[in-house]
Amino acid sequence: MTVADYMAAANGHYYATRDPLGAAGDFTTAPEISQMFGEMVGIWIADLWSRAGSPAFRYVELGPGRGTLAADALRTMARFGCTPAGIDLVETSPTLRAAQLTRLPAAEHHDEVDALPGDAPLIIVANEFFDALPIHQYVRTSDGWRERMVERGAGALAPVAGSVPADDAIPAVLRDKPEATIVETTPVSAAIMQRCAFRLARQGGAMLAIDYGYAGPAAGDTLQAVKAHRFVDPFADPGEVDLTAHVDFTALAEAAQSARASVSPLTTQGDWLQRLGIDARLQSLTAAAPARADELKGQRDRLVEPRAMGDLFKVMAFTAPGWPAPAGFTGDTA
Repeated sequence: MTVADYMAAANGHYYATRDPLGAAGDFTTAPEISQMFGEMVGIWIADLWSRAGSPAFRYVELGPGRGTLAADALRTMARFGCTPAGIDLVETSPTLRAAQLTRLPAAEHHDEVDALPGDAPLIIVANEFFDALPIHQYVRTSDGWRERMVERGAGALAPVAGSVPADDAIPAVLRDKPEATIVETTPVSAAIMQRCAFRLARQGGAMLAIDYGYAGPAAGDTLQAVKAHRFVDPFADPGEVDLTAHVDFTALAEAAQSARASVSPLTTQGDWLQRLGIDARLQSLTAAAPARADELKGQRDRLVEPRAMGDLFKVMAFTAPGWPAPAGFTGDTA
């Protein structure tokens, strides 16, 4: 099967059968590291909502984990009088749906973006969502580009080059790369992004995407697997490890623009959080709990500093025609 089919099947089983987050799980996301992350998302939404004229809207999150980000964001938004008309979560995992409802009992669940209500503008948050979607991989061979397949051999799974020519799938600027080069494409991510952007164009609203990734097109193998907070072989234990790949934000931007959404510049998570005021929030939390000063500073540094998540994770926003430019992308502050 293709790497994309393998990744879809493996992650489908993985997420349906467990809560993968936290110290007892396989990985930890930014909202689980510190409440400050969700609070900055809440400030970003409240600021944008206010400048858009304070319309009725729905809060939407794609792949909301345990609901931690949404709970922190919604609590912060309420301080500014920014209360959504509905909370809509796109989630297919029964385990995670149950966890989300403990924090967000009023939330409605949906299996896909197309099922979201059409009665109000949508403000959509996608934190570490696109990285878990299937990617296609292509490898340059002596006979040209071929799609990378997953094959069982000698009792184990391994990636191999397929037999069908795939040169047309490779961006023109990458086709002359040397033999053994790997190029990834993300048609599923682009399709979901386009559907979200069509909704924004029709209903109004905005979308925030935060993930580890890059501005494409670029070559390289970014498929990775994590288990118990350690990197492992992506092909060794299918369905029992978290499979992800770096997100091509240029592909997301092009998909959104094709649906008439406006696209922000791409920025790093560290810069975005600092522009929104995470350092001021750190001071406030530290003043309220001096005994936690070192702990809180460590949380902030993990989210912001380049050596941690600050540079690896990127942020991009997408807005409906007529909506104001979002904060945090060009040196402005909320």
